[in-house]
Amino acid sequence: MNVDWLIRGRDGRLSAYLLSEATVHCRAERGPGGPWDPPRTVGGDQRLHSVLALGQGPDRYTHLVSWRPTVRDQSGLVHSTHYRPDLAALDWNPIGHPNGSGDRTGNPAVAIDAEGRAHVFVRNRGGGVSMIGQKLKGGWGPWCDLKGRKVQGDLAAVTGESGCVELYAAVPGGVMHWRQQEAGTAPALDEALEAPVRPGSLRALATSADSTTLFFTDDESGDVCAWRPGTKPVALLASAGPGPVCVIRCELDGHDCTLLAQRSASGRVAFAAYPTEDESAGAWWTESGPELPADALLALAEDEQGRVVAATLSPGTGELRVTRRKDEPGIALEAWRSV
Repeated sequence: MNVDWLIRGRDGRLSAYLLSEATVHCRAERGPGGPWDPPRTVGGDQRLHSVLALGQGPDRYTHLVSWRPTVRDQSGLVHSTHYRPDLAALDWNPIGHPNGSGDRTGNPAVAIDAEGRAHVFVRNRGGGVSMIGQKLKGGWGPWCDLKGRKVQGDLAAVTGESGCVELYAAVPGGVMHWRQQEAGTAPALDEALEAPVRPGSLRALATSADSTTLFFTDDESGDVCAWRPGTKPVALLASAGPGPVCVIRCELDGHDCTLLAQRSASGRVAFAAYPTEDESAGAWWTESGPELPADALLALAEDEQGRVVAATLSPGTGELRVTRRKDEPGIALEAWRSV
């Protein structure tokens, strides 16, 4: 799955979106902080490929994007919107293929602008990136080739505090960055970074009124690095484990902080925090919870009270574990529990 799969809905409840064979399921809290409902199928009974991208706009609606098989050796992208956890999501709606037709070209990413329009990005057959966006009054615009070359791994799409959408993509020896100049326009190539970036490690976060920050793993040193276009990348701390980090911006002890989480080499979840955009302050890992299966996924969110919530999901078993931050200084967490 591309980006966080744990999302707080319009009614304040948390939902976890799970890939199960050829369908997407959603589990939601019955009430904020309460027990969780059993899994429900999202988007109808269409058969999907095992890939899912998620995004959420200012209206707190959840947008889902996946690939579905069409005819033999061909696939098309589909989109659904989930307005509230207690409502059924819209049926999957076909939105086409970046090259008109063909098989899957890469894992999609989705970001939602200030007006609630979804922007879907995917690698195209030429190795660059293509985008399709929702129109303000409904429907979808045409596919747009954003160019680029030799794109690798998952894309990282993010909406800045300005409401404009940005995209990061790993390429051999670096990262490419696209940014919307104004809402409703196609993102344009803005700046490239030369660095040994590990494909599949990109995560992006809006960190100030003017900036988004990209987190990635340096493929040579193994460090988690932070980069804001217009600056040099900063090595933040050594990776806790081999997978990508999860990131969220939150308030800790009255300070605007960025919290990172990663499955550690020991199999537990490691957390680290630092003042947002102040990488020079340093960060260090603290491990929490039980040892997880090798396929475990990790996500972060905030609940209705503004408390950080961490969740792990084991696709093999479907086990969902959740913890919340205690009302104590630092990153003290409640005991992990299965739901």
